[in-house]
Amino acid sequence: MKRPVLILVALLALTPHAFGDWNIHVAPNGSIQGDGSIQKPFQNLTQARNAIRAKRKSSEIASDEAIVVQVGPGVYRLDQSFELTDIDSGTSAAPVIYRSTQPGTAQIHGGESLQPSAFVPVTNPNALKRLSSSAQDQVRVCEVQNLNGDVPDLNDSFRGVPAGPWLFINGQPQELARWPNANADNAGWTSFTKAIDSGMPQPDAADEKLRKLHPGSFQFDDPRPASWDLSQGVWLRGYWTHDWSDEVIRVATYDQQAKVIGLAKPHSYGINNGTWGRSERRFYAVNVFEELDAPGEWYLDRKNKQLYLIPPADFSNASVVLATLQSPLVKMTDAHHIHLEGLSIQYGHSDAISIRNANHIQITNCEIANHARSAISLHGSDNIVSSCHVYNLGTSGISVNGGDRNTLTPGNNLVVNNHIHHYGKFQRTYAPGISLQGCGQIARNNCIHDAPHNAVHYGGNDHLFERNEVYRVVMETGDSGAFYSGRDWTSQGNVIRHNYIHDLGESDSTHTNTMGVYLDDCDSGDTIEGNVFYRAGRAIMIGGGRDNPVLNNLVIDCPIGIHLDSRGMTWEQWNNPKYSSWQLERKAEALNYLNPPWSDRYPWLAEIMNDSPREPLHNPMRGNVFINVSKEVCHFDAKVRKLLEKLDIKNNIVLNTPGSATTTVKATDIDGFTNWDASQKDTLPAEFNTNFSPATLFHSHSGWQKKFPSIASIPFDEIGLIPNP
Repeated sequence: MKRPVLILVALLALTPHAFGDWNIHVAPNGSIQGDGSIQKPFQNLTQARNAIRAKRKSSEIASDEAIVVQVGPGVYRLDQSFELTDIDSGTSAAPVIYRSTQPGTAQIHGGESLQPSAFVPVTNPNALKRLSSSAQDQVRVCEVQNLNGDVPDLNDSFRGVPAGPWLFINGQPQELARWPNANADNAGWTSFTKAIDSGMPQPDAADEKLRKLHPGSFQFDDPRPASWDLSQGVWLRGYWTHDWSDEVIRVATYDQQAKVIGLAKPHSYGINNGTWGRSERRFYAVNVFEELDAPGEWYLDRKNKQLYLIPPADFSNASVVLATLQSPLVKMTDAHHIHLEGLSIQYGHSDAISIRNANHIQITNCEIANHARSAISLHGSDNIVSSCHVYNLGTSGISVNGGDRNTLTPGNNLVVNNHIHHYGKFQRTYAPGISLQGCGQIARNNCIHDAPHNAVHYGGNDHLFERNEVYRVVMETGDSGAFYSGRDWTSQGNVIRHNYIHDLGESDSTHTNTMGVYLDDCDSGDTIEGNVFYRAGRAIMIGGGRDNPVLNNLVIDCPIGIHLDSRGMTWEQWNNPKYSSWQLERKAEALNYLNPPWSDRYPWLAEIMNDSPREPLHNPMRGNVFINVSKEVCHFDAKVRKLLEKLDIKNNIVLNTPGSATTTVKATDIDGFTNWDASQKDTLPAEFNTNFSPATLFHSHSGWQKKFPSIASIPFDEIGLIPNP
C-alpha cells in the first residue's frame, strides 16, 4: 500500500494539496479479502476505515502520516450509518481524506434499487376497484417484501418528515398519491373558509374534552372526500391558520350530507383561527390510494409491502430507488481533521451527514441530495462546507452550530460557495437553506433558491452573511422572510451585507407578507448593509427591534422599502413571563449581559433597560436608494412616527425610472429621504429606463456611481457562486 516516491511527486503536482504516504483504494467490485491496494481494493468505506484503525493500532500507519482513501466510481449501498469518531481522525498536517477518484461518481446510497421490470400490472380486484377507471391500466405494482421488519404507518399528525421509505426515480422524489395533483390549478392546493370547530379550548363547554385543545373540523363543499376510504388512512397537509405553520393531520370523519371533515388530531393554532393574511385556508390530501392517477404518483401498502406506481415516461430504463436508511448516511462524533471530497451522498430517510462535537472537518465538492431530512447538520468549530451541490431535501440544507455564546467565542465555521435548492419538501416552514446558530459562523457566496419558506434562518451572535444570491424562496408562505431571525435581544452582532435577494414569493392583494430581510418580534443588534433587493416584497422589515443599522442598500421594484413598527410598545407578549418564547430580558440575563464580555461587546444592550426598552430606537437608516417602490418607501406606524426625532435617518434617495409603470411613491413627510421628481429625470443616466434592473445599473459605465455613492461600492459581480476549479 506504500506508494513509490516518484509517483507521490507526480500526484503532488496534480493536486492542490499534498497526498500523504498512504493511499487506500475502494471500489464496488472490491473483495472482502481486499488489502486496499489498487490491484485488490476494499469493497466499501467501512472496510477501509477498519483497516486504517487496525494499521494505526499496530503502528504500521503513524499518527503523523496523511491518509487518502481513493473511492472509485460506482454505488456503495449502506444499510447502516458510516461512522467516524476520534480514533478515525487526522491532524492538521496529516488529515484523513475520503476522496472520489472522479468527482461525483462515487455514490454513497442509503436506499434499495428496484428494477423497472419488477413493476407489473395490477390484478388484485379489490385494488382495481378503488382506482379510477382511467388509472386502472396505468398503475403498476412492485413487491417489496425484503424491506426489513414492519413498515410503520404514518402518525395521525406530524410536522415534517413522514414515516419512510420514500420513492425516487431518476434522481427525483416522486409524489405520494394526492389530490389535487401537484400540477393542478392554485399550485395544487384546495381551500376552505368555514371552520365548524377551530379545536381551540372552549372554557365554558359542557364537554370536558372541548375545554382543552382538541381536534377541529371544517366545512368543505367539494364532494371529493366521499370517494376516499378513510379506514385505509387519508391525511391532509394544510396551513390551518397561519401561513407559516403547516402540519399533516389524518382525516377522522367525513359527514357527506353536511360536507364536514373532522380531523384526528388538534392543530396547535386551531383551524382557521384568525391570521395575518388570507382568510382562505389551504390544504391537499396525501396518501390516498383512490387518487393514484398521475405519472410519478405512488402509494405504499405498508401492511402487505406492495408499492403501487404510475410510471413516468421512459420508465423501462429508469433508475428507481426506495430510500430506506432511517439514520444519517455519514455520522461523525468527536472527530477532527477529516475531509470528504467529491462524493455523491444520496437516498436516505434521515439526514445525509450528521457531525457532532467536531473540528477541522472539510466537506468539499460533494453532491448531497434526495434525503428526507437535511443535507448537513454540523456542530463544532473550524469546519468548512464548500462548493457542494445540495438539493431535493425534506427539511433544511446546511445547519451549523458552534462557538460559545456565553464567552462570545466564535465557532469559525465556514459555509461557502454551495448551491442549495429545492429543499423543504416535507417540512414546509422553518427549514432553511442555511441555518447558523451559536457564535461566529460565516455564510459566503452561496446560491439558495426554490423553497417554500426561508433561505437563511439564524440566531446567536456575530455571524456574517455576505455575497450570497437568494431567489424564488418564501414561495408558499406568508409573514416570512428570505433572511429571518426573531424574538431575541441577545441575537447581536450579525451582519447581512452585499447579498442579492430577488424574485421572492408573491403576496396577496391585501397584505405584503413576503420580506427580504425580516427581523421579527423585537430582534435586535443586526446590521443590514449594501444589499440589493429586487422584486423582494417588503424588502426590509424590523419588527419592533433596536440597534439595527440599515445602511447603503439598493431596493428596486419592491412594494415596500423599509418597515419599522412599535410592537414592543403595544403587544402584551413583550417581555411577558406568560409567553415562554418571549421573555426578552430573561434571555439576556441568562447570558450575563450586564457584565463582560457581553457588556464590552454590546454596551448598548447593557443599557437597554434604562433606555425606553419598549421603543424601537437606534435603528439608523442612511444612504439607502429606493427605485420604483410601488406602495410605501417606508412603512412606519403611528407610534414610530412620533419617535422620528429619536431616529437617525439621513441621505436616502427615492426615485422612479423614466417610463416606469410604477406609480410614483414619495416620502416627503419624513426627513432624511430625498425625492427625485420628474424634472430631474433628464439628469439620470441612460440605463435608467423601462428595462431597468440591478444588472443594468451595476454593469453601466455612465457615471451613476457619482450620483449614488452610497451604493456604488456594492460588489455586485462578486455575489453568488464562484467557479470551482
